[in-house]
Amino acid sequence: MNTPSFSLEVTSRRRFLRDSGAMVAGGFLASKFALAESVTKAGVVSAMPPLNRFPRMMQDWLAKQVGDIETQANLRRAALKTKADAEAYVKSARERIRECFGRSPEKTPLNARVMGVVEREGYHIEKVIFESRPGFLVTSNLYVPKGRSGALPAVLVCCGHSENSKCAEAENAVAQELAHQGYVALVFDPPGQGERYQYPSAEDALKSRYGYATYEHAQAGNQQVLVGESSSAWFAWDGVRALDYLLSRPEVDAKHVGVTGSSGGGMQTTYLCGLEPRLTMAAPSCWVTTIRRNAENELTQDTEQCLPRVLAFGLDHSDFLAAFAPKPVVIHAQEKDFFDVRGSQEAYERLKELYTLLGKPDNIQLQIGPGYHSYPRENREATYRLFNAAVGIASQPDEKAITIEKDETLWCTERGNVAFEKSRTMFSFTRERSEQLAKTRPVLKGEALREAARILLKLPIHVGVPDFTILRNAGRNRYASKGYCTYAVTTEPEIVAVVTRLFDDKLMSRPPRGAKRAVLYVSHHSADVELREEPLIAELLQVETDAAFYACDVRGIGESRPSNLGVAPPFDSDYFFASNSLMLDRPYLGQRVFDVLRVLEWLSAQGHAEVHLVAKGWGALVSTFAALLSTDVAQLTLKNALRSFAEVAETEDYRWPYAALLPGVLLHFDLPDCYKLLASKHLKQIEPWGVKDGL
Repeated sequence: MNTPSFSLEVTSRRRFLRDSGAMVAGGFLASKFALAESVTKAGVVSAMPPLNRFPRMMQDWLAKQVGDIETQANLRRAALKTKADAEAYVKSARERIRECFGRSPEKTPLNARVMGVVEREGYHIEKVIFESRPGFLVTSNLYVPKGRSGALPAVLVCCGHSENSKCAEAENAVAQELAHQGYVALVFDPPGQGERYQYPSAEDALKSRYGYATYEHAQAGNQQVLVGESSSAWFAWDGVRALDYLLSRPEVDAKHVGVTGSSGGGMQTTYLCGLEPRLTMAAPSCWVTTIRRNAENELTQDTEQCLPRVLAFGLDHSDFLAAFAPKPVVIHAQEKDFFDVRGSQEAYERLKELYTLLGKPDNIQLQIGPGYHSYPRENREATYRLFNAAVGIASQPDEKAITIEKDETLWCTERGNVAFEKSRTMFSFTRERSEQLAKTRPVLKGEALREAARILLKLPIHVGVPDFTILRNAGRNRYASKGYCTYAVTTEPEIVAVVTRLFDDKLMSRPPRGAKRAVLYVSHHSADVELREEPLIAELLQVETDAAFYACDVRGIGESRPSNLGVAPPFDSDYFFASNSLMLDRPYLGQRVFDVLRVLEWLSAQGHAEVHLVAKGWGALVSTFAALLSTDVAQLTLKNALRSFAEVAETEDYRWPYAALLPGVLLHFDLPDCYKLLASKHLKQIEPWGVKDGL
């Protein structure tokens, strides 16, 4: 056989869903896979979990992909020898970052309103609401020093992941101290936090029905990819418009404007460094590391923290700060953080070399605290020192006593939620965009539809018939056949699809040749379980008596379902690999479609001239695209197939997982277009699923 060749804050999130008990984005496995019952030779019924012989496969594959990209990027960085080289690198980083974020929306009127003023000694706080997009309200607090003359330096304060957001302790502390030192500071709520809950609970509008900010971020952000949007860009754009408002204030000196924030605020700070030339100094806290460290450490992050295509463009966290060079930056990290401090050190060392070539080695600093994920006083004081030096203020490193304001004192809305102000939600924009696309996109048919699917799925180039290994029988399967054999079919380097062949006798070698027709069942969650429990399989075995029968687990399903994360949906392993795959610009759905296409090629090499492709649930979605693209599929049967992607985009409380969503698909076509074309392959649909059906 020819081997194929190719061109190619978890620990802090321990809050689970409460309130209404609503399902979350990222899919929902009602519990662990149901235990499969089988009868032993002794006739004793025993409960057995599904087989999982490749639990580390996806993690090892991901670590290698990200590691290889980092290696190539480090070689490019090492080749920088002159100031001109460094300047070219900075320009390249800016261009690649801009490409990742995509085209910016039009800057529409901010319609800013001051809803009230809180007087404090040395400063006052204005409670400001503005619109980052038409009707999309942003709640913010503007801290303005008293008794200062002339234009003042300013700082944009981005919020970390906390329920009360701009009212949280760290944000209070930073803004108050900056005001004491003579800065105008604007603190603003991100979507899904503070006064900007996107999914308020029916029982308590000051709480989210999804339980916590990070779950809201996934629910709103995941479905955006279907219409070609990314929540990374939405969060960054809120920061851009917040900066617009800050610079509109007559008190502000536009020559001296900084940005800081911790955790999710550190992310937003880092993004803005890569996008916003108007900023002059920055202090990201508890986010900057390396993507390789995050991947190797199995660190799951929110949807907005995983910028699509960022790895495909060879970018890392340090590159967002490289795009900012040589402006003053201090990177904050913590020894006990889940963001790996080794990566923070590596990012700093890369930037130190770049800043040195640019003639400003002292403009890049690293502050590592001894504690946990936070923005503690010693790190905040390092921010003040850096900003004061950049602005020319006599250094005041010691933070004054902070008075933590009550949330209600800082609210911009009377009842603590922009929902009461009739603010639009992220979802409302996604639904509107989906509806518009359905009316305006051309109807693709035939080869045009197939080509669009190939492009969106990002299928790699390959040659040769897949190799395979023969797995030893587990000795615990009890299928509806006399015998079986299981094969690990290599679909790409270090990735296998696990294929089980049912047989009317014991079989321990390569698949027997002779049967012209084959049935290939692509599982929903586990072929091992479904071969025993799925009624459709029993029906097929009775009908397809002359066909060879196979069942398949694609990557990340069944026998290769990762067991490494142990995190509840929506931030489970399926989400982890889906979000990282989008950063690689290889959608997880496309990877799984590729597995089925390679297995179909393997079946053809075994002498099967036509294939009846059968699938359920998640496997039905994968098989739809495989049948669309493969000439080997003569017949297609789908059970519990998703009715349409548009239904996901247009439903607020959908349940399909991130791994099943194809980026940009609704710009070109929807699933009904595929189903219509597949009628020529005798498509049979059994009990199609909507967006809220059991997953």
